Amino acid sequence: MAHSFAVNIIHLVFAVKYRQAIINKSFKNKLEKFFNKIIQERKSKLIEIYARPDHVHLLIDLHRTYSIAKFTQEIKAVSSKFINDNNLCPGKFEWQTGYGAFSVSRSLIKTVRNYIRNQEQHHQKQSFHDEYVEFLKNWDIDINPDFIFNPLMD
Repeated sequence: MAHSFAVNIIHLVFAVKYRQAIINKSFKNKLEKFFNKIIQERKSKLIEIYARPDHVHLLIDLHRTYSIAKFTQEIKAVSSKFINDNNLCPGKFEWQTGYGAFSVSRSLIKTVRNYIRNQEQHHQKQSFHDEYVEFLKNWDIDINPDFIFNPLMD
């Protein structure tokens, strides 16, 4: 084939180190815009984003040349640097080491977009921990819930 084509729709979720609730409203929009910029710089498309105080949801169309691991490592590193360089929160900002990346079929993009957009209401009923455990179970990922957010392993 002369050309390569791929559609990689990924729901990416990662948390602030130690799940500190430090992404506040004063810089949430600035951070979301910055994510859009750095994702575009990596030839990928941001479909939806929601930055919660202690975690981020991204729905992305990942460019075919990127692995999920490399892409996630880069955007977490660059966004941490942005937050720290601009003194957007007190102390040194860091993301948790791990992440969750869940494939999304084209037919479910609208559903996932709405889910991400409604994070504020969603988390009034369910904690991030419970939400994340539910994601892992829905994708049949074998987990030990006691170690998902263990600060000693981060």
